[in-house]
Amino acid sequence: MKHDELLHTLTGAYALDALAGEEYRAFTAHLRHCEACAQEVSEFEATAARLAAAASLPAPAAMRQVVLRRIDTVRQVPPHTQPPAPVRLASVLTRKAGPFVIAASIAAVAAFGGLAAWQHQQTEQARTQLQQATRQAQDLAAVVAAPDARTVHGRTTTGAVTTVITSALRDQAVFVSSGLATPPPGKTYQLWFDDHGTMRPAGLLPHDGATVMQGDPSDARAVGLTLEPAGGSPQPTTTPLLLLTLPT
Repeated sequence: MKHDELLHTLTGAYALDALAGEEYRAFTAHLRHCEACAQEVSEFEATAARLAAAASLPAPAAMRQVVLRRIDTVRQVPPHTQPPAPVRLASVLTRKAGPFVIAASIAAVAAFGGLAAWQHQQTEQARTQLQQATRQAQDLAAVVAAPDARTVHGRTTTGAVTTVITSALRDQAVFVSSGLATPPPGKTYQLWFDDHGTMRPAGLLPHDGATVMQGDPSDARAVGLTLEPAGGSPQPTTTPLLLLTLPT
């Protein structure tokens, strides 16, 4: 394995302060210009902190009582007559730590298991959101940079500045707003393509900003914006805040 590739594998050890000497200095220097490793180190440090907090919790009282009642039924490990073999953690705890530490250990394992599952779920959700945001940003940039990109500007009835950018080569349109007020509770902004009098849903706009509209804009003559119930509507239920004619 090459030196640079090896450095990428040291994020976990660095987060746990397990690096020293030349290894620590090399990875610290590497970290200054590697965003991927910096992100991994941050995630590992957050996970380690949560695990440490979980390990400090006392064992539930009910679990302790159960362990104390059953401790006499646990068979002890006999003396070794052959070269030592790996010893199970449970055996060491039984002989040296006492029943209360066993209960605490069981509780810690249960806490670790639940926390690990929660942490995994949170990580997966964050990863999904990041992937969606990345795809959205890539699509936005592609439409804006398309050689046939056409732009039209307008204002909503509330005074917000809007821009629509279309690309026939990509069959996509981007809607950008500035100054659009936060929708009331239970409401959302909804975008529409006006196909010569027929309004076609083109996605929701929960807040001010930029979004790639849903659907092919090639047959649309205009873009509309309305305020709809949360979740959107199949057809407009309110007077349009905007009906912006697209360039032919």
